[in-house]
Amino acid sequence: MDLETHDQLCAVLPTAFGDVYLSQENRPEGMAFWDMVVADVHGIRPAELIEEQKKGRKVFGTFCTYVPDEVVVACDGIVTGLCGGSQFWVPEGEKHLPADVCPLIKASLGARLGKTCPFFRIVDQIVGETTCDGKKKMYEIMAKDVPMHIMELPHMKRDVDVARFAQEIALFAKNVEEVTGNELTAEKLAEAIDIINNRRKALARVYETRKDPDTIPISGTDALLMMQIAFFDDPVRCAEMANKLADELEQRLVDKVSVFPAGTKRILLTGTPLAIPNWKLHHIIETSGAAIVCEENCTGTKFFTNLVDDSATTLEGQFQALAERYMKINCACFTPNEARIQEVIQLAKDYHVDGVINQNLKFCTTFKVEAPALEDALEEAGIPVLNIETDYTDNDAEQLRTRIGAFVEMLGE
Repeated sequence: MDLETHDQLCAVLPTAFGDVYLSQENRPEGMAFWDMVVADVHGIRPAELIEEQKKGRKVFGTFCTYVPDEVVVACDGIVTGLCGGSQFWVPEGEKHLPADVCPLIKASLGARLGKTCPFFRIVDQIVGETTCDGKKKMYEIMAKDVPMHIMELPHMKRDVDVARFAQEIALFAKNVEEVTGNELTAEKLAEAIDIINNRRKALARVYETRKDPDTIPISGTDALLMMQIAFFDDPVRCAEMANKLADELEQRLVDKVSVFPAGTKRILLTGTPLAIPNWKLHHIIETSGAAIVCEENCTGTKFFTNLVDDSATTLEGQFQALAERYMKINCACFTPNEARIQEVIQLAKDYHVDGVINQNLKFCTTFKVEAPALEDALEEAGIPVLNIETDYTDNDAEQLRTRIGAFVEMLGE
C-alpha cells in the first residue's frame, strides 16, 4: 500500500459523505450500520479479510454480477467487490489505458496498480469476465500484477449459451478448488446457494418497500449505499442488516413516514453501475425535487433479482441452476437485448415512476448504443425519459443539475 497517497483519498471521503448523506433528513435508523461501514471503509472490512486470511481462507475479488459468489462461498472462500468508483484512481489508470476508456475501468486498474485501495491489495485472486471489451483488455494488464481467472460470458441467451455458461461455472469451480485447497461438494454448494439467495431476498425486501406509490420510506441515496456495501460485506451479515432495515421500512409504510414530501416526482434510474463512492447523480437528482425509487443497474435490481433454483442435488445440476439464474441478468452486453428494455418498462410500472433517467458512464459503448432503443420504447409506453452521460468528476455537476431540474419540472406539467 502507498499509505501517503491512500490517506489523501481518506481525507476527502468524510466531507463528501457528510455532504451527501448526513445532510439528509429523517433517515431510517437502520442506515447507521452502513454509515459505520463507510466511516471506516478501508479499515473494518479489510481487517476482517486479513484475519480470515491468517486462518488460511482465500479472498476473491470480482467486478461483475455474473460471477457466482455461491461457488466461492461453498469452498470457504470470501468474495469482495472491486469496481473503482472514484476519480481519485483514474489518473493512475490512465498511465496504462487510453483516456477514452470508461472511468470505472480506469479507476479499477488505478486502484490496484496505484496501491491505494486495500481491497485490491488484499485479494488472493481476481475474477474477471468478458462483459466488456475495455475490461477484457484491462484484465490483461492487471494480470501482470495479480493472479486472474477470466470467465467467458456468452453474449446471447439461447439454451446452448446457458449450457455453455454452466460449463464455464464448472471451470471456475475447479479454479476455486485449486486456490482454496477445498473440495467443492453438492452439499456445500447447496448451503452456499441458500446463503446468497437469502441475501437476495433481504435486499429485495428493502426494494419492495420502495414500490409504495404514496410513501417513500428511504431515499435512493441511502438505498444505493446499502447496495454498494452489499458487494463487500459478509453475505450472512448483509442479509441480517438488510432484513432489519426492511423491518423498519415496512413499519414506516404502515405509519406513512416518508423521507420526501407528498407529490415528489418518482424516478427510475437505469444504465451503467454506480460503484462506491460514486454518489454524484443520486445526490443531484434528490436535491433537485425528485426521489429515486429504483435502480435498474448492477448496483440495483440486477444484483438480487431472481433466485437460484435450490432443488438440484448434483454439482452438474447446480451449475445449470446457477447458469440459468445468472443468464437472466439483462446487461447491455447481450444481443439481442429486448429483455432489458421490457424489464425497464415493467420496473417503471411496478415502482410507479413519473420518469426514467438513463445514465451512461462516458465511453461505455454498450449502454450508450442501446440508449436510443430504450428511449424509443419508453416514449412509446408513455414514460418520460432523460438520457445523461457523465463521469466521476464534478465538472458537469451544475450542468446536470440544470438538465435534471428542467426534467423534473417537466414531469409536473
